[in-house]
Amino acid sequence: MSVLVITGTGTEVGKTVATAAVAAAAVAAGRSVAVLKAAQTGVRPDEPGDAQEVSRLAGAVTAAEVARYPEPLAPATAARRAGLAPVRPRDVAEAAAKLAAEHDLVLVEGAGGLLVRFDDAGGTLADVAELLAAPVLVVASAGLGTLNTTELTARELRVRGLELLGVVIGSWPDSPDLASRCNLADLPEVAGAPLLGALPAGAGALSPADFRAAAPGWVTRRLNGAWDAEEFREREAG
Repeated sequence: MSVLVITGTGTEVGKTVATAAVAAAAVAAGRSVAVLKAAQTGVRPDEPGDAQEVSRLAGAVTAAEVARYPEPLAPATAARRAGLAPVRPRDVAEAAAKLAAEHDLVLVEGAGGLLVRFDDAGGTLADVAELLAAPVLVVASAGLGTLNTTELTARELRVRGLELLGVVIGSWPDSPDLASRCNLADLPEVAGAPLLGALPAGAGALSPADFRAAAPGWVTRRLNGAWDAEEFREREAG
């Protein structure tokens, strides 16, 4: 696996911090890593974006963007309102392929969910994954409502013939409620793919040094970490 596409089930599910954890674990395992943000929205030209945040947390990671738009909207809408050219799936795939020629692992982070539109032609992150023939990692929330959005995402990937590598919980609460605890068993079932990690709530607020030290313990061996899904489930589900 030289390219991994990372999507969320929606916004605010912890996708960028999860991307940073995957990057940090890979760096700790001795791999060279690049993170590519397909379309950065909602930040000014002089502000750090999601790729830069991944680099800050994960360490020695190459950070890149394909396009940036100032308003916090879907990329197609943000591009249209700003009078800027939209990002197209082929642009993202070509940028990822170039980075893959120089790195062991390229993490392509989307904007929001899998089918958020990049352009007026309806291009999405799913199209990027198809062009790259790359597996997809889904970042999901822990609690009530996550089963529906996770299953819808997994179904779309299957319809397109794309590989769903697994699911990572983007923010695991300190005191999980009943729905969250049950979802540890239900998420992999509805996704048809394994649970590959769970990040503690507030992980992104850790110092970079603490984040890098802890990150391999939040993701499984498949993602260069040491997290054990069954052990976590037995401990947290009660």
